[in-house]
Amino acid sequence: MLRLIPGGSGVALDIGARDGHFSRLLAERYSRVVALDLEKPAFEHPKVECVKGDASALQYADNSFDLVFCAEVLEHIPTHLLDKACAELGRVGREHLLIGVPYRQDTRVGRSTCYSCGEKNPPWGHVNSFDEARLASLFAGYELVSTSFVGKTDETTNFVSAWLMDLAGNPYGTYTQDEPCVHCGQALLKPPARSVFQRLCTRLGFYANRATRPLKGTHPNWIHILLHKRGV
Repeated sequence: MLRLIPGGSGVALDIGARDGHFSRLLAERYSRVVALDLEKPAFEHPKVECVKGDASALQYADNSFDLVFCAEVLEHIPTHLLDKACAELGRVGREHLLIGVPYRQDTRVGRSTCYSCGEKNPPWGHVNSFDEARLASLFAGYELVSTSFVGKTDETTNFVSAWLMDLAGNPYGTYTQDEPCVHCGQALLKPPARSVFQRLCTRLGFYANRATRPLKGTHPNWIHILLHKRGV
């Protein structure tokens, strides 16, 4: 992703800055960087301003930033707010957008059962999946400059296997994730001991997945795209 970052002396916005890793890297190329997250990032850098904010309601004027950088964020945004958040990124960007998201992720793999509310959760709180077509539709006001892919995965499943794993209580979900349940907001609890029936469902789920997995091949883990605002 770093090789896609365009150089410039203007202002960059880092969406979902967290510990400031990418904000610091952007500060090597831009005169000023705004590091934004749902909670104000807790780090200091002479060229970085840390702010609390929401990607779906940015408090900045149109065309405020030469670069808007957004990695490992859009997959977490509630689906009903995704279009709005992407429109906001496009609105405040003046020239470039750099976006990084999981590529064609099958969010049935590794999903969890919330043992507070009983609902199913996608792994790592990834409520959205992306490919080139969806990204193009979300950022229609921008043209594609370059694309890069990272990693390879063959993780996938099918309806039957996912259904069986649900019956089994999703024992192999991502229960150690920091993200809470996307339905009730409670921390995910580790599943209780499985019953004999649930163990049987688990085994059958593995067999059902194994039957179709070779047919689907591999694909990249992540896609990174650099976009340029049309008419600029």
